[in-house]
Amino acid sequence: MQPAISVIVPVYKAEKYIQRCVESIISQTFTNFELILVNDGSPDNSGLICDEYSRKDPRIKVIHKENGGVASARQCGIDNASGEYTIHADPDDWMEPEELELLYKKACEKNADIVISDFWVDVEKEKSIYRHQAIYSESANIVLDQLLMHHLHGGLWNKLIRTSCYRNYGIGFVEGLNYCEDYLVCVKILMNNVKVAYIDKAFYHYDNITNDNSITRKYTIGTFKQRQFFIEELGKTLKGSHKAGLLKNRASVAMECLSHKIFTPKEYKSIYGGQKWQLIRYITGYKNKIKFLKATLL
Repeated sequence: MQPAISVIVPVYKAEKYIQRCVESIISQTFTNFELILVNDGSPDNSGLICDEYSRKDPRIKVIHKENGGVASARQCGIDNASGEYTIHADPDDWMEPEELELLYKKACEKNADIVISDFWVDVEKEKSIYRHQAIYSESANIVLDQLLMHHLHGGLWNKLIRTSCYRNYGIGFVEGLNYCEDYLVCVKILMNNVKVAYIDKAFYHYDNITNDNSITRKYTIGTFKQRQFFIEELGKTLKGSHKAGLLKNRASVAMECLSHKIFTPKEYKSIYGGQKWQLIRYITGYKNKIKFLKATLL
């Protein structure tokens, strides 16, 4: 029987926390799912832990591959998914028990291609922040605008997506893009006339404490290059439409690298000086605008 949902988890150096993630998935109140654990050439015991779970639970499929980065691992999961819907989870995060049941119920009620929910950010032990995703409309184009303007989060772990959307629209992850690779896929899906639904509850816990090696927590020159790669791919995807959204994302990257002081003033000016007046309106906060203008005018 075809599973209703394929849950995809890219796994790399996750031996310290993968068990919490897997346990939260196999303990779901909704049982008609498959769990695809993609071991992306992890050098620790992550693969062995995944294999042990697959021996105990027939719903769990483990794929071992050479290391290629999180985008290739997610793509591998999509390529091997047999569920009507897919959802992604990261190995350092976890789900509350009713997530799959209530997301799938909403998808069936609305005949939706994508169901978006709120989520939690775990910031300290036993302390979480609720992140409300204020969907203004079920129009895919309006939701896309909200996403591009950073009113919505771009993660795939709070979005249940009809698997055929990837295949019918030729949507895939960009090889080598390992930062905002999920955001870009959300953009690609919403650029099509998909049917969107929203559930105003949070189930997924985005753990901002456990994984010290997460690329989202260490900003380096490599992070900047990945962010620039993302901007290039976003520009190709939008192809001249949603110009404000593209500029918003460029401005965000500009402020990130300024805040983390990874360039000298001369280097920063050479990168962003010629774009300052295009980007300034999309930088949030008066002090940030002043900071950016001073840096680009030095």
